[in-house]
Amino acid sequence: MSDVEPLRLGHLRPRRQPPALLVDVDGSPTAHRSLVWALREAARREATVIAACVTDGAAEPSPAVVASARARVEAQLLRAIAETGVHGRARTAVLERPVFDALSGAARGGDLVLVTGSGKTLLRPAVPRTPARRLARGA
Repeated sequence: MSDVEPLRLGHLRPRRQPPALLVDVDGSPTAHRSLVWALREAARREATVIAACVTDGAAEPSPAVVASARARVEAQLLRAIAETGVHGRARTAVLERPVFDALSGAARGGDLVLVTGSGKTLLRPAVPRTPARRLARGA
């Protein structure tokens, strides 16, 4: 009998990644309302909320600054989760200003090229679809 090698499949990725909602959490009431909205929207869309605290400054932030920022954003996220009741759909992150500016620039129509070891990807916002025209019956 001949030796048959098992068929090895590469990692199968879903056709479309679930959406992510990036929320800049700066401690303001407006940011809290945005975070609450994002949690509700994530539950509706089966998405993930990334609550991000953006650090300013030219130099890399110290570990103490990052820990303090992470504690603030986690406290605000817990408050929003308690208000909405939406669990398991959120993560926290501490981003430096240039990274956040690049992401928000891409959201406003600018180009952002993601370069990884496996290749390059041009990230662009989805082009809005024009509404379909309905023809009158009998036309």
